[in-house]
Amino acid sequence: MIPYVPFATGPYRIQMGLNGLDLADWIQIDSHYAAELAEKQRLLEGHHGAVFGALPGTEQMGAEVLALLVDHLPRRFGERFTVEGDDEVMAERESGRRVALRDPALHPLDRAARLVQEDLCLMASSGEGEPYRLVAASLCFPSRWALADKLGQPLRAIHGPVPAYEDKLAGAMDRYFALMKEDRPIWRTNWSIHDDPALFQPSAHGNRPLDPPLSSGDAGTRMFLRSERQTLRRLPVTGAILFTIRTYQCRLDAVAADPARALVLAEALEAMPPETIAYKGMTQHRPAIVGYLRGAARG
Repeated sequence: MIPYVPFATGPYRIQMGLNGLDLADWIQIDSHYAAELAEKQRLLEGHHGAVFGALPGTEQMGAEVLALLVDHLPRRFGERFTVEGDDEVMAERESGRRVALRDPALHPLDRAARLVQEDLCLMASSGEGEPYRLVAASLCFPSRWALADKLGQPLRAIHGPVPAYEDKLAGAMDRYFALMKEDRPIWRTNWSIHDDPALFQPSAHGNRPLDPPLSSGDAGTRMFLRSERQTLRRLPVTGAILFTIRTYQCRLDAVAADPARALVLAEALEAMPPETIAYKGMTQHRPAIVGYLRGAARG
């Protein structure tokens, strides 16, 4: 079972849902580290333009992120990480991976993202009163959005497809980014249910027909709960905001193994507005998923 189940907090409502972040827990590493970093490497080698992008002038921001990780990882996970050769290479003992820290062929943010399971996105403003824009990102594990569509865009455009975002969150998000303090990092969660276990999912949100159609009898093995742990912190030198996205997922039957949790998720899906269900691509699938979960809840 995955460690973050945001639906357990109650019925769905659009909100920022921010929690204070202890920077000791900024980066999270688990038993999927080797497999997920191998998948990142595959995507970066074969589809680099789809998973990495950076606007001109973002190198210093990326270098700041890389420096923070080079400092943090050996201190927080000393049994796993070590820096070798006068800060030339970061070695990870369990997988045997070695990442060149000064490779001039790569943007510093690209190098940084090869160290961790998280995707790394940089947001920056061009001046006081100007909106924060996505200026650089290593996005190997997107959940139904494509980096090429969002790079260079402000927060409102990035979240434009999210139902009710403009009316209920846009102003608060813009103010939060403008006023965020270096000493107040935060984390939040997000979740969805997908019909595909791939970590790299750049296709747009929306309804996706399944063949054969989903039923309450097979929803547990064909659908996947996908949860994101997201962190935000202002970088002390450049003033940019680093947004990290750590993706966890499990098959739906792993959720349903706990009847109480199955019931809570069923109720969360039933309470979700139709436009949000459509955005999450579950309009056609919700009846089967809810039927499966309610059956599991009954035992």
